[in-house]
Parts: sequence; C-alpha cells; structure tokens
Amino acid sequence: MAYVINEDCIACGACQPECPVEAITEGDIYVIDGDLCIDCGACADVCPVDAPNPA
Repeated sequence: MAYVINEDCIACGACQPECPVEAITEGDIYVIDGDLCIDCGACADVCPVDAPNPA
C-alpha cells in the first residue's frame, strides 16, 4: 500500500528529501508516485501537517 498526500499539504518540501526512492514530486501540493512508494512512512514522519497517509 502506497502513501498519498492529501489536500492539507502546505508544499513546505520537508517530505521530498526524506523519500528513499524519490517517489515524491513537487507541485501545488506534493504528490507521491504510488508505483514507486515502498510504504516506509519517512514522509509522514517529517510532515508538519500530517498530509501523507497510507492509501
């Protein structure tokens, strides 16, 4: 199961460098590529608004 970033994302960029498989891309809100995500939760651990969640 991959993580997804919900609409609470404030595009702070904290999650992107934490992803070990580079599955997170920048946009209006950050987006996780579900095909690359290994469900490690590193992004969720650093997010100040709890935007990344298991799908």
